[in-house]
Amino acid sequence: MSRSFLAFRSISADGGVRWVVVDAGTYALHPQATAYLASLRSRGCSANTERAYAGRVALYLTYCRDRGVDWAAPQFVELAGLQRWLITEPLPARGRRPPLEPRFRSPGTANAAMTVVSGFLRFGAVHGWVTPETVAVLSEPKQLFHLPPGYDPGESGQFRSVEAAAFRFALTDPGYQDLSSEQIAAMIVLAGRARDRFLIALLACTGLRIGEALGLRRGDMHLLASSRLLGCGTDGPHLHVRRRTDNPNGALAKSRRSRIVPVTVDLVALYADYQYERDVAGPVAAESEMVFVNLFRAPLGRAMSYPNAKDLFDRLARAAAQPFRPHMLRHSAATAWLRSGVDRDVVQRLLGHISPLSMERYRHVDDTETRQAVERVQALREHP
Repeated sequence: MSRSFLAFRSISADGGVRWVVVDAGTYALHPQATAYLASLRSRGCSANTERAYAGRVALYLTYCRDRGVDWAAPQFVELAGLQRWLITEPLPARGRRPPLEPRFRSPGTANAAMTVVSGFLRFGAVHGWVTPETVAVLSEPKQLFHLPPGYDPGESGQFRSVEAAAFRFALTDPGYQDLSSEQIAAMIVLAGRARDRFLIALLACTGLRIGEALGLRRGDMHLLASSRLLGCGTDGPHLHVRRRTDNPNGALAKSRRSRIVPVTVDLVALYADYQYERDVAGPVAAESEMVFVNLFRAPLGRAMSYPNAKDLFDRLARAAAQPFRPHMLRHSAATAWLRSGVDRDVVQRLLGHISPLSMERYRHVDDTETRQAVERVQALREHP
């Protein structure tokens, strides 16, 4: 498949990161795609989200051009063909050596791409680039038989019928993976460097999202017994999670509401080790206001980026021969809090969730708990 369109990273006049879609032959901007990406920025989406969307829009435009499809007026059959193509077309080889076996997108990845395509077409319809007939084929009515917790179907069930995506593979929910405290401790040892040990421990201790961690500034770290000299009335070591749109690495806290998260003494000690490592690296790294910075690659002292963090977690996953992703640590923190009896409202506040419905994904029942339940009932029967 040719690369008719490309997602391109650009730097605006104010130094901010912007993503655009360009024609691979002429490098001319695709105006509609670029406007769609600009709308994501206006809604406060992170640069990482914008990058992912730019790649998926460029992929859609390339697919349409290669097949002579009008991107603004695709037919149902053409969109269904795109959906199927996403999982049957081998992915490009990474690096110079071809893979031993071809790689393919998963149905979940295809669903994510189709979601972006649908959003792009709906955005185009608002601006008159896409016809209402095209938008009409993007969804279909669906009857809800199993309602999610807290969902109100209406007095006569009128809200049981909803509009669902027409181009979406049915997936088996794999659940969320969490890590035991022993696995987390092993990963911290495996990381080696003080910065990386602190990042892993921070995510496991606080349940922060990776974007929230990478967006931390040194002024957010209130790690003394009292922070009153800093103008903060919260006692004990803690950190402040704040949403900022001007982080040099594009990191963005998902929640618009700031929150305070307590931290442990052990985490404070790991932070002190990391500060020593920064000082040894030189004044450029030591003086940066961002908490996580480059210490082992150029440019030294630059804010650590999403790709840097992904490389770290991918390396550790390969070394440990097990999955290891930043969100697994967030999930592990939430699961550990809930299993230890922490009130759900407290956990919701620690994680920065607005809706209590977001908490449903975190509570797992493991084999130990099911065995304890069976044995408890048996004991009551034998000793009523």
